[in-house]
Amino acid sequence: MAERPGLFTRWNQARRADGLALRRALPDRLLPLLVAAMAVLAALALAGATGAQILSARWSNGAASMLTIQVPDPETPTTTAGTTAHLTRSDAVLAALADSPGASRVHRLDKAELGALLAPWLGQDHDFALTLPAIIELHMATGTQADATALARRLNTIAPGTLIERNAEWGERLGRLADSLHSCALLAVAIVVGIAVVLIAATTRAGLAARRLPIELIHAMGATDGYIAGRFARRTALLAFIGGLAGSVLALPILVLLSRVAAPFAAATPTPTPASSADWTMLAHTLLATLPTPLVATLLALAPAAALIGWLTTQATVRAWLRNLP
Repeated sequence: MAERPGLFTRWNQARRADGLALRRALPDRLLPLLVAAMAVLAALALAGATGAQILSARWSNGAASMLTIQVPDPETPTTTAGTTAHLTRSDAVLAALADSPGASRVHRLDKAELGALLAPWLGQDHDFALTLPAIIELHMATGTQADATALARRLNTIAPGTLIERNAEWGERLGRLADSLHSCALLAVAIVVGIAVVLIAATTRAGLAARRLPIELIHAMGATDGYIAGRFARRTALLAFIGGLAGSVLALPILVLLSRVAAPFAAATPTPTPASSADWTMLAHTLLATLPTPLVATLLALAPAAALIGWLTTQATVRAWLRNLP
């Protein structure tokens, strides 16, 4: 009984049996390089879109759910009727804020936090002659917003001169900025996809021109448009998949670096523990842990998406070319 040929042998036989000589019509070097370059650009654009979406959600929700209150003369005892006599103005405001509907956290900035806040303007070593107002942050529960006007009237009754700063307006502005960046990133992705389609179509038409005589011959002998288009599309999809995979690998270290740089602007996440270079599994986990989950999914989808775009573009290009044959 004859021994069954191995996988490599059968693949090599299939290469030699390729009557259309697609290896010469569609070289296995140029197209993957082009697709890899497009995949890197698409990964960077999609990273920008993902980052802008995360920042938009964080800025909008975070700023909109926080109020900043300034209490002048914070250590002066309160003299308002109805409050405990031994309370200072800042303590009375803190007590009132803690009882506010929807309040999740009330925090008064201590001396060190105030110093860090003023350091960019006044430096580290400063001794204030005047008493600084107390700065209090009021964080609202998710889905609730404080009535700043009513709260200001109530606090001014307790501690006259108290000021409230609404951060929602800045949050809305930052949210609109992030949304515009997200739209620009998606537009960049669309442009990259359009360029990739044009390049694949041009490469396919060049391959069709190079193998025009054999294609006309087998087409005249009865080969259907679907058969010829399928042969070209399968090879293009394979080369595009290889290019997309290479582009994803090349884009990974760039995205990890950008993710580390942008980490302070995103939600706080624990810093990944460094892994030994010999432990490839732990190293890969450490690298992927620095990236947002939607971005990891995008990287994994780049190669299949490139293959699908290559297959559809080649099918349309070859069928349109065959319809123009005499």
